[in-house]
Amino acid sequence: MALFISNFNSIFNDAAEPWQLGFQDTAAPGFTGLVTLHNTIGFYLIVISFAVFWVIFSIAYYYNSNNHPIALKYLTHGTVIELIWTISPAFILIAIAFPSFRLLYLMDEVISPTLTIKVVGHQWYWSYEYSDFVTDQGESIDFDSYMIPESDLELGQFRLLDVDNKLIIPVDCHIRLIVTGADVIHSYAVPSLGLKLDCVPGRLNQVSFLAERPGTFYGQCSEICGVWHGFMPIVVEAVSSPDFLVWIDSASQ
Repeated sequence: MALFISNFNSIFNDAAEPWQLGFQDTAAPGFTGLVTLHNTIGFYLIVISFAVFWVIFSIAYYYNSNNHPIALKYLTHGTVIELIWTISPAFILIAIAFPSFRLLYLMDEVISPTLTIKVVGHQWYWSYEYSDFVTDQGESIDFDSYMIPESDLELGQFRLLDVDNKLIIPVDCHIRLIVTGADVIHSYAVPSLGLKLDCVPGRLNQVSFLAERPGTFYGQCSEICGVWHGFMPIVVEAVSSPDFLVWIDSASQ
């Protein structure tokens, strides 16, 4: 039984599923913060919704024309109730705003990165460059990443999600992505890592993230960029630092 639970706990949802409504499993602190904020605001919304519906149905039930044929003057105006429904939402918005801004600025902060990767969106594929490492010829390690056609998929690969060259990153290291677009606006999005960054031609955007666990994380371009917009997936594979160095050594040759 313990072995079954252990194996079950090691299964993560890092790829989209048919008719999926919930979030993918988090693999980065930023996405954990986003899910927590979503759940917190969702709790507020549920409480507010129940309170509003309770008030509406109570008024409709207890103060209809059958129970109160004569209108009361205090039903059309009340200073106290107006103050309550004005001040209460203000406190609720403040309670939501503080964690929202805190998370926004934390995610916007670019901590001293261990590794910097340049990402360029094309119609319709991605280009990656590891400018911190060079090949035997003295050039930066770079490659293009194309979607694997359905006719070339192997057993276990995902349709419209797997690529020929994955983005390889080390676990527990601060990674900085510098993104841009070569032709039109693209959007680099990987849900499990909490990434969604616009790739704008002529402009450099950057984001910092950290992968907390090994795994293969799937994403797609999230900005309509042309007729093949739905065919430029993203695959990020997080590996241990020794495995990453082995991959870098093989890629530099």
